[in-house]
Amino acid sequence: MFSAAALLLLGFLLLGPLPGGAETIRVATFNTDLTRAGPGLMLRDIAGGKDAQVAAVIEVISTIAPDILALQGVDWDHDGAGLGALAKALAAAGMDYPHRFSARPNSGWATDLDLDGDGRRGGPGDAQGYGDFTGQKAMAVLSRHPIRESELRDFSALLWRDLPGAVLPQHEDGSPFPSAGAQAIQRLSDTAHWVVPVELPGGRVLSLLTFYATPPVFDGPERRNALRNRDEIALWLRLLDGRLGEVPQNVVLAGAANLDPMTSDGDRGAIRALLDHPRLQDPRPRSTGAAPGGGERAGAEALATVDWPRVGRRRVDYVLPGREWRVRGAGVFWPAEGEAGHDTALAASRHRLVWVDLEPAPAGAPGDIDAPAPAR
Repeated sequence: MFSAAALLLLGFLLLGPLPGGAETIRVATFNTDLTRAGPGLMLRDIAGGKDAQVAAVIEVISTIAPDILALQGVDWDHDGAGLGALAKALAAAGMDYPHRFSARPNSGWATDLDLDGDGRRGGPGDAQGYGDFTGQKAMAVLSRHPIRESELRDFSALLWRDLPGAVLPQHEDGSPFPSAGAQAIQRLSDTAHWVVPVELPGGRVLSLLTFYATPPVFDGPERRNALRNRDEIALWLRLLDGRLGEVPQNVVLAGAANLDPMTSDGDRGAIRALLDHPRLQDPRPRSTGAAPGGGERAGAEALATVDWPRVGRRRVDYVLPGREWRVRGAGVFWPAEGEAGHDTALAASRHRLVWVDLEPAPAGAPGDIDAPAPAR
């Protein structure tokens, strides 16, 4: 038997759009963990139709049914075959995404320099973003609504040193880590930073800000990964503050920051600055399954979006709407044990899908956050 909370969640998800009001837009982010150990293997597993993890990912997405979905942890290929196969599988499950975007990420983009300072060249850490092959652990956007690809802004080629206010790693003597030559070519984005314009019904354009930051760990005393994660998050602060060109409007930031504001080895001030930015609002999506034990940490754990072995539960995936929107509902798809969808969520990924339902705020009025409502 399902609990009352499970039945309530299913009711919310199965209901249609709210009558009598503006159409709600559901925006979600999901680190699928679909990346594989070699090129073409993700495509093989999706097209084969027998992979249990792929089936679970499709079920999670179909259950939540986002209108606009930012994906991480998917492998990129030049012809888009992998993403196309995923879209086809989703369509067969009733979720049609006729509009999608992906591009070659920095992950796996090989260089001929030692970028990680281990004294060797040619390893996954010497690519522009960590990866064993071109396109590993990439990003994509799936949308029910048209993407204005000609107006898309891609900051992935921005050099780390060229970000206003960047803090680059140094050796103990103050010299550039690992070398001046490495810092001269090192891009900021571990994967990518995109501003994706999506045309909504009625002509309003939503600016989707999406990224997949490096984990702020697995480095040495120079704190290269922690500093890079800090500045990958800071890119959005600079953009919203007008220091990287035109400031986008009708923004929704959806992506993987890989940083928890309360418990992390990285610069927690970076993600707190983003959460507190005056252009953004934090709906604080939560779930019933992230904090099963209750207790002092129950409130923080209810916001968790990932469960890492040996590390535990953290909030690292975010959907942060701009103040131009009213939040009508928000959540993390993480049912508690015994509730519908619990096993599927665990089988799909270490991460959980995060979703927010939005309506345009009235002209001249700031957005606000309502209690979660049955928006589907």
